Formats: sequence, structure tokens, C-alpha cells
Amino acid sequence: MGYGWAAGARTDDAGRFGTEAFYASLGRAFVTMCAVVPALFLIEAIDVALGAGTLDVAGGIIPHTVAGLDGVLFSPFLHGDWEHLYGNAVPLILLGTFVLAGGARRFLWSTALIMLVAGLGVWFVGDPDTVVVGASGVIFGYLGLLLTRGLVERSWWHLAVAAFIGLLYWYQFFNILPTDQRISWQGHGLGLLGGVIAAIIFRRR
Repeated sequence: MGYGWAAGARTDDAGRFGTEAFYASLGRAFVTMCAVVPALFLIEAIDVALGAGTLDVAGGIIPHTVAGLDGVLFSPFLHGDWEHLYGNAVPLILLGTFVLAGGARRFLWSTALIMLVAGLGVWFVGDPDTVVVGASGVIFGYLGLLLTRGLVERSWWHLAVAAFIGLLYWYQFFNILPTDQRISWQGHGLGLLGGVIAAIIFRRR
């Protein structure tokens, strides 16, 4: 019984700002996300070696086509070019770190839900003459998750993180508007929605 109580206490401490367990959890999350991004660069290098766009067409979301439905799973790991990947790398590390620090299981389930909402949404409402790739939908999902989690869990920490990231990347919010045909504004907006839903479903009760 004593061991069970101690394990529960450590779990609670990991979610409490300012505790040693909290900073340890944040550090582990940062290292993990820093390991994810090189994998994305490796995938892009393989795509370039095969012929730029080969993997994008094979694994991207092609709206309204059965062949493009597998992109719901694969498209967040693919990018149109190096510039596209560079633009997503830093916010993915930052936001992913704070989401993962909230618990690995919640992170995995939340990420899966965000990918599903954004991916299926793009498949249903996107332009059938396009191939949609990139982690932007997941990034916007993480932002929506952190902001909503701060509200539903009454956590000023998550609200502060979301506000900080928002200040850094406020200009990205324009990408949820149909202002550029090269940008999947549907994926961004639906990713944001997926993050809001994930924060509510997977909240700590």
C-alpha cells in the first residue's frame, strides 16, 4: 500500500509546476521531441534521394480519393521541401515538449486524435487536385490542446505556455484563413479543433 501511494504522489508531482518531478518530466519530454525531429529530416532526405515529392504523393492526403486516405496516418511525417520542414521543426519541438510533459499516454492519444480530426477533415473538405503533407496540423493541434487544457483543468501553467507560444508564432494564426493556396488552411484549422477536443476528452479529472 505504501508503494502505491508513493507512485501516485510522484505522478501528481510531475504535473505540478515547480516540483523536481515536473522539471524532470519536462526535460525528458524535450529530449524525446528533439529525437523525433531528426527522424523527419531523415524522411525528407529519403524523399529527395528518391526524387523530390515521391514520398509526398505516395503518403500525402489526396482529398476525396481512396488512394489518398492513407495520408491521414503518413502525411504529418512528410514535408514539401526543406524550407517547409525547417518551418515546422522548432514549433513542433516546443509545443510537443509541453504536451508530452503532461503524460506520455495522454500525448499519444491526443496526437492520434489530432491527426484523425485534421487528416479526415482535410480529406473530406480539401481540394481534390492537391496533395497535403506536413506536421502543421499537429502543431496547431498542440496549441489548441495547451490553451484548452489550461481552461478545462484550471491550469495557469498551460495557459501561460500557450500564450508564450502564441506570442512567438502569432503570425501563424493567419494560416487558418484561406489566404494562400499553397497552405492547407483547412488542416491548420481542423488541427486546432482536434487539439481542443483532445484536451476535453483526455483531461485530468
